Amino acid sequence: MRPSGRAAEIIRDISFIPDFTCHAEGSVLVKCGNTQVLCNVSVENAVPSFLKGQGQGWITAEYGMLPRSTHTRMRREVTAGKASGRTQEIQRLIGRSLRASTNLNALGERTFKIDCDVLQADGGTRTAAINGAYVALVMAITRLQASGELVEDPIRHAIGAISVGVVQGEVVADLDYAEDSQADTDMNLVMTAAGECIEVQGTAEQQPFNLQQLNEMLRLGQQAIAQIAVVQQAAISQWRQQAGL
Repeated sequence: MRPSGRAAEIIRDISFIPDFTCHAEGSVLVKCGNTQVLCNVSVENAVPSFLKGQGQGWITAEYGMLPRSTHTRMRREVTAGKASGRTQEIQRLIGRSLRASTNLNALGERTFKIDCDVLQADGGTRTAAINGAYVALVMAITRLQASGELVEDPIRHAIGAISVGVVQGEVVADLDYAEDSQADTDMNLVMTAAGECIEVQGTAEQQPFNLQQLNEMLRLGQQAIAQIAVVQQAAISQWRQQAGL
């Protein structure tokens, strides 16, 4: 029995609260069980120097955890003078995932900066950040289309992310902290809503995993992301209707 009482394939309740803040072009609070991540998208009419003059846009991300998002207070990384290796890895993962879902040429010379701040952590913060960042990005793009600044919809794929793993010999989906901290295998998956892989990050923490377990992790992950995509789309559709967009 899992600590949460969930069956192996059951994910935690997930929800998206749009326009959680009032200033960002796209803002979403994503809740996945007890994990909560605030995702804000800011749009700048400029691109990094290596893209200037190419008519192409860019998407990048920053990720951080508030000091009391965890059981004990953690030090703000800004006081250390640099982001940790873990933070840099997650930031790059979020950016890569969103760029893979988007036609960058259709963005024009704009940069979409996505800030993902963990308010409360109970496992799966990076996957929750990707799920929320996608919804926030769609919101920002929708507003640009409504204002006439963007003509073509640059979103090519709806995307989602989930953690899967092997805990006490059982393959399970959507690990919370209690499971993640003792998992034999921890894997993060980013896929399109259609089930195509964007990124697979899998590590044997204690025991190697076999091909059968790998296939089961991919199956449960694909199933979970399909469910998440339905919730994402429902949140986007409801927001568009309420905003008149």
